[in-house]
Amino acid sequence: MARDLKKIYSAPSEEMGALELDHLEDKWGDKYPHVIKSWRRNWEEISTLFKYPPEIRRLIYTTNPIESFNSKLRRITKNKGVLPTKDSLFKLLYLAVEDITKKWTGTIRNWSKIYPQLYIYFEERINMATNSNLDI
Repeated sequence: MARDLKKIYSAPSEEMGALELDHLEDKWGDKYPHVIKSWRRNWEEISTLFKYPPEIRRLIYTTNPIESFNSKLRRITKNKGVLPTKDSLFKLLYLAVEDITKKWTGTIRNWSKIYPQLYIYFEERINMATNSNLDI
């Protein structure tokens, strides 16, 4: 099913995405009716994705960094068993996040193409973020 879902959000246009959603419903609708209903109910918000170029769309729908982050947090908490207090859990997670984020030095593929496109769509937000960083 994941392969068929990918056909929706990687479609070249909203119309093609809607067509792929129809194909998904034909193939998986009986087995996963709630998934199809959710996509249909939220199509207006989901289809916003199609107004962006492919490079930006990939940034939006890629969950690998999020999955990796969650996996590392699970690995740390899983090995601890029982923690004496909530504060000890918060401290453990805080230190884990600090350690995990130190390793976030990788580059994003095609960033030289993506950044100008992001600037076109989100100029105000980028200026706010970069200006606030200069104030630090």
